Amino acid sequence: MSNGEQIWSHVDTLSEDFCGLADRVWETPELNYNEKRSSAEHLAMLEAQGFKTTSGVAGLPTAVMGEAGEGGPVIAILGEYDALPGLSQEHGVAEKRPIENGGNGHGCGHNLLGSASMLAAAAVKDWLAANNVKGRVRYYGCPAEEGGSAKGFMVRDGVFDDVDIAICWHPAPFAGVNKPISLACNELIFTFHGRASHAAASPELGRSALDAVELMSVGVNYMREHMPSTARIHYAVIDAGGVAPNVVQPRAVVRYLVRDRELPAMQTLVRRVEKIAEGAALMTETRVESKIVSGDANLIGNTPLEALMHQCLERLGPPEFDEADRAFAREIQSTLSQEDIEAAYKRFGLKPRLDVPLCDSITPLDAGDGTHVGSTDVGTVSWVVPTVQMRGATYAIGTPGHSWQLVAQGKMPVAHKGMTHAAKVMAATVTELFTDPAKINEAKADFKERLSDRPFINPIPDDCEPELPEADRKAAAE
Repeated sequence: MSNGEQIWSHVDTLSEDFCGLADRVWETPELNYNEKRSSAEHLAMLEAQGFKTTSGVAGLPTAVMGEAGEGGPVIAILGEYDALPGLSQEHGVAEKRPIENGGNGHGCGHNLLGSASMLAAAAVKDWLAANNVKGRVRYYGCPAEEGGSAKGFMVRDGVFDDVDIAICWHPAPFAGVNKPISLACNELIFTFHGRASHAAASPELGRSALDAVELMSVGVNYMREHMPSTARIHYAVIDAGGVAPNVVQPRAVVRYLVRDRELPAMQTLVRRVEKIAEGAALMTETRVESKIVSGDANLIGNTPLEALMHQCLERLGPPEFDEADRAFAREIQSTLSQEDIEAAYKRFGLKPRLDVPLCDSITPLDAGDGTHVGSTDVGTVSWVVPTVQMRGATYAIGTPGHSWQLVAQGKMPVAHKGMTHAAKVMAATVTELFTDPAKINEAKADFKERLSDRPFINPIPDDCEPELPEADRKAAAE
């Protein structure tokens, strides 16, 4: 391993511009498939850095791609930039203080995620040219990770078919290789159709769609006793049928998120939920329509890539935070419970250190038992390309994901230092792969062996379309 210091120095040279990109995306938080300004910022930065660019990747208006280099293997670095609803928050304050009541906020750090990934890609691009190395680096700007499953649609469209290796990262309280465990999932919408009537004068003529939604929820809740402990099911009523209790609701809509550790188990659970919906419709003499709107596969690990990335992390060491960083982190921790802080350590399999506000070490490889995990559309990519992902320390230990506290830290020096640190690790991992193609072959062999008896079925069916904004859907249809 010989490329670390050279590439790390170059990442530092470029980092100021990319921290600025992260801040601009933080300032314009946009939701699934609405990331117009964020994707435009990413596309402009790719062009400024000299990448050959593509917009509207896989027919997704806010997906972008930049490529540099010639010949050789193709290594992709994946980025994201979507935000979350209801998490508007001023930065740099340790109290809940929304910028806009009910507004959006970067509560998962994706403003940092895309910016650091592109920073790594830009450094690799320059390294390839300076060292006359054959190979191509691609940055994929991927929208709608938060429930939109854009990478799954990109996989379905063949975007990654010629990619040899895929690399990604995610903001976290600790720095280390991500344990490749996540939950496969499908998100479905169930629409019940009934019959309206006067709820007092002629209730016998009505057939309540809202009753069907409620009965479906009861059925699913009873099923929880009889499903794997690794499974998770969540729901939200998104249309209760109106606000007038004296009208029997003729239409009601509920959205379900069904998850389990492996694709086949998740898909089996989806079929059970669909049967419950049909039963609820039968009991209420209503009609139900269901459709899958998104889906993620579970992550597939890759031992050679994880070992290589961990070696790069160990050589670099943890991010270098200073006392001012730690002081603000302690302010954030003062808004949390001890349980929040201990849970963060538990998730990564570490012994709690309540007097340490920020990451000061590299987590051991394979740390954590994987019991507290969510879903990611990076999982779908990992079924078609050997993939590795790291966690980068960008916020106070104990900060809950999807919280105002995380948004408040998104433009702080800790966030900038953490994203630059992650970019260095990803860039070093990529240059090591380009320098020693045998490592790529090892990763591919591991990938092939893992999937030899596990056929891939994309959790996004062929007839499923992304939930694009109305204007984009109309434009696509014309």
